[in-house]
Amino acid sequence: MEAITFKVGDLSKRTGLSIRTLHYYDEIGLLSPSHRTESGYRVYAKQDIIRLQQIITLKQIGFSLEDMRSCLDNGDRAFAEMVQLHVAKVRKQIELSQQLLERLESVEQTAAKLDAVPVEEVLQIIQVMDMLENYYSPEQLETLKQRQELLGEERMQQAQVDWEDLIAQVQAEMEKGTDPASEVVQALVHRRQALIQEFTGGDPEIEAALNQMYEEGGETVSHWGENDAALASYMERALQCQVS
Repeated sequence: MEAITFKVGDLSKRTGLSIRTLHYYDEIGLLSPSHRTESGYRVYAKQDIIRLQQIITLKQIGFSLEDMRSCLDNGDRAFAEMVQLHVAKVRKQIELSQQLLERLESVEQTAAKLDAVPVEEVLQIIQVMDMLENYYSPEQLETLKQRQELLGEERMQQAQVDWEDLIAQVQAEMEKGTDPASEVVQALVHRRQALIQEFTGGDPEIEAALNQMYEEGGETVSHWGENDAALASYMERALQCQVS
């Protein structure tokens, strides 16, 4: 069976590439035809067509002409590996774009409500948003977002109420001088750990970031309760009683 070949004009018509482009690829050594006629006309064989398809692929993902030649001259394996790398890169870009879209949608929803929020609360929102970015990695923030979606808005609001109630009870026991090792305080410690477990999904790295944020957050997390030095010390002693 005779192999199918194309002269440069035919290849131009079949691919939509200009003759000038094909000539240029030949001149720079990117795509040289396998054969030439006695009159000097370029004749492209199947392997040339395959290489041309690879050139178009690399061009579409942003390769320079020099990088294309370097990649293709190293064989099909190098081409396949390079495409795999770019597939992974594009998938990551899609993932980041999806995260950006979700964040923008969240901002859009928040922005619609901000007009009715006091200035001090808006400033606090800004501080908290910045703090979350500083203490949690993008992956951890995504995990927390998934946890919130899993628990639902109603449960998240109830958890906030439960947390504030817990802090108030710990504060009351501290002011009464209750021993941190007492059964009452230890029960509160168990409640605290259960709430944190629910929030973090049991991820120790997220819990560590949360604890660091409490320790370093200062006034920004004052409404969360545990930034008070005396209360934090009291809770730490109660936690140590569990360990011992």
